[in-house]
Amino acid sequence: MNYIFIALISYFLGNISFAYILGKLFTNKDVRDYGSGNAGATNAIRTFGKKIGIMVFIGDVLKGVAAVLLGRSLGGQNGAYLAGALVIIGHNWPVLLNFKGGKGVATTIGVMIFVHPFLTLICVVLGVIIIIITRTVSMGSIFGMALAPVVAIVFVRPFDLGLLLFCIFIAGMSIFRHKSNIKRLLEGKENKL
Repeated sequence: MNYIFIALISYFLGNISFAYILGKLFTNKDVRDYGSGNAGATNAIRTFGKKIGIMVFIGDVLKGVAAVLLGRSLGGQNGAYLAGALVIIGHNWPVLLNFKGGKGVATTIGVMIFVHPFLTLICVVLGVIIIIITRTVSMGSIFGMALAPVVAIVFVRPFDLGLLLFCIFIAGMSIFRHKSNIKRLLEGKENKL
């Protein structure tokens, strides 16, 4: 019963779209009508500017944190993994916004900070380095999260199968949500920051 509660609350936490809410609140615009059409931090920065974009990023991180803390308090580490997965899914496909959400990068960072801080630090640093070098947020986001299973295998001791499986999930989710970006990267048409 706890797991059903965790899953439902986490999914609807993910539905809280800070890009949509803050865009409407400060500019009376729907972020999904501009740029990439995604309700996430990167599109909010491009559409509304850095201040709103940073607030969106922080909000998306915090909802990931909140979900994992809830999941862990009610269901231990497996509850944390379940909550983390569902809050990301809720962010990416929010029923409250007709399933048109973001790509889950900031929310995933919030989730991973409390799932495994050391692994998260390594992945974020690698992602930021790639963004700085390429000036392409999507490339840093994709590689930062796609490398999570590798980082889990190489750096996490003792080996944790649950963590590895969760990292495979977030890597797969990142690649799937960024498939249009990957196509543009291969064509040399991806937007620079």
